Amino acid sequence: MPGIEVSFRPLTRADLPLLCRWLAEPLVARWWAHDPSPEAVETDFGPVLDGADPTEVELACADGRPYGLLQRYTFADNPQYIAELAPVYPVPEGALSIDYLIGEPAMRGRGVGGATIAAFVAEGWARYPAARDVVVPVAAGNVASWRALERAGFTRVAEGPLEPDNPIDPPDHAVYRIGR
Repeated sequence: MPGIEVSFRPLTRADLPLLCRWLAEPLVARWWAHDPSPEAVETDFGPVLDGADPTEVELACADGRPYGLLQRYTFADNPQYIAELAPVYPVPEGALSIDYLIGEPAMRGRGVGGATIAAFVAEGWARYPAARDVVVPVAAGNVASWRALERAGFTRVAEGPLEPDNPIDPPDHAVYRIGR
């Protein structure tokens, strides 16, 4: 589905039940390891919705229907993340990072992930004109995720141990980067 026209809109509280459903999807749950309960989703995403957390959280839509969630943040706003990555990859100054999921099962396995990531990165370049890099660490076992990054133009720049999102995973990670 390379010809997909992706649009983005900010996450709202009205979207939280949809996000709960997506986080409970087996493939999403496997890699995000996030409690899909309404309380946990409100706890984690409420600060963004209230403006207390600078992370940008958007829904990816096709034909006006949401199918995925993406988050964009600066490393400068997350210095602990810079420290965690430092032994594996020195994060360039001013770099951004993203997280993503395709929540609708019917949209997976069709090339949508790479197209969505590429569109989100392009939007990020427009919003952060001084940013020169987007750096994304991925669990080495999450092949679909790192292949989507590669389809979006990212290059693997490092490999090494990082704290996994899911405690059942080993610490093995690949770090991907794309530059302007």
